[in-house]
Amino acid sequence: MPERSHGDPAPAPDPLPVPVVDNHTHLDIHRPDLPSPLRSSAEEPLLGALQVAASVGVDRVVQVGCDLESARWTVSILDEHPAVLGAVALHPNEAPVLADAGRLDEALAEIEELARHPRVRAIGETGLDYYRTGEGGRAAQQESFRRHIHLARSAGKALQIHDRDSHEDVLRILAEEGAPERTVLHCFSGDVAMARECVERGYYLSFAGTVTFKNARGLRDALAVTPIEQVLVETDAPYLTPTPHRGSANAPYLLPLTVRRMADVLALDVATLCGQLSANSERVYGAW
Repeated sequence: MPERSHGDPAPAPDPLPVPVVDNHTHLDIHRPDLPSPLRSSAEEPLLGALQVAASVGVDRVVQVGCDLESARWTVSILDEHPAVLGAVALHPNEAPVLADAGRLDEALAEIEELARHPRVRAIGETGLDYYRTGEGGRAAQQESFRRHIHLARSAGKALQIHDRDSHEDVLRILAEEGAPERTVLHCFSGDVAMARECVERGYYLSFAGTVTFKNARGLRDALAVTPIEQVLVETDAPYLTPTPHRGSANAPYLLPLTVRRMADVLALDVATLCGQLSANSERVYGAW
């Protein structure tokens, strides 16, 4: 996850013609225990964020809790907000910290318990992140990743993968452990060759605001070779704000900017792509 951005809120884009799902977002930016400016100042910030998103055609979201605090919060909101499904896991960067403290087993046991909630439909985000991780930390990440894969399979949940500077090991471990039937490469960052391999394996590729960036031609090429039946879309909010609003905090209501850029790349009309994205999301996560 990149650094947070805290610019002024971007204006709402034109509504989409058909509703879509933001299949990976971090609504816990609205947790009341977070200090300003990470928290919205609205009286009911979470409800407001969902309403603004719905007004532009983003009517459902998958909220991702990727440490114990955010996973607990995720489960706590699911019964109150029917537009929200949950995903819970330990982010790869959490694994070395917990392992060094002798708490990885305990933390994974709590994630397993939280995942029992019927509206938690995915285990994620888990995977590998080698951007700032040395060799010692990588071993803990790989162990945590393998155990999350096993949890997703045993619980019958989808699996959301975080992959940063670790493509080869992510694909290797998924092959070794046996990926769940519904495996999603969150914020896909690979090239055409990786996209083709993931497609062949039956994985879903989820594209974020990065696909709109000027220097992301390789990512757009990867999208172009991905069958639309295996494409998902996400914000990864509050990160990765799409063009032209980089510098402002991302949020689910900005997803239409990414969807429209994806439609251009895929040479599809926006309504057709929206309908397919919604169908794909329901295939992965079930009905809301």
